[in-house]
Amino acid sequence: MKVLIVDDSSMIRQALVQWVSETGAEIVGQAANGNEALKLFKELKPDLVTLDITMPEMDGLETLEGIMKIDKSAKVIIISALSAKEVAIEALKKGAMTFVQKPFNQEDLLEALEEARG
Repeated sequence: MKVLIVDDSSMIRQALVQWVSETGAEIVGQAANGNEALKLFKELKPDLVTLDITMPEMDGLETLEGIMKIDKSAKVIIISALSAKEVAIEALKKGAMTFVQKPFNQEDLLEALEEARG
């Protein structure tokens, strides 16, 4: 499984890279904002995207919309500190598979990855 990690926090990206790699998945790219994410999504065609909501330049919901325009069957896991249920519901309506709330641990992430793998 090829995974694209999208988060403006380098610390979160590092944790995601480590934990996702431990599942045997291949990290094909990392992006710090939505613009980078869309460019890399088109280029790398990952099987799964982990996507933060609050980012500079283009937020996660806009990025999610862009990803779904490129590939409406894309698998996206939202990982965000925003605890508002409305945001999670909006992300799910726009095509995200599941939502992981920050702070999260490795177990939370693994559950979401299993859910995304189907």
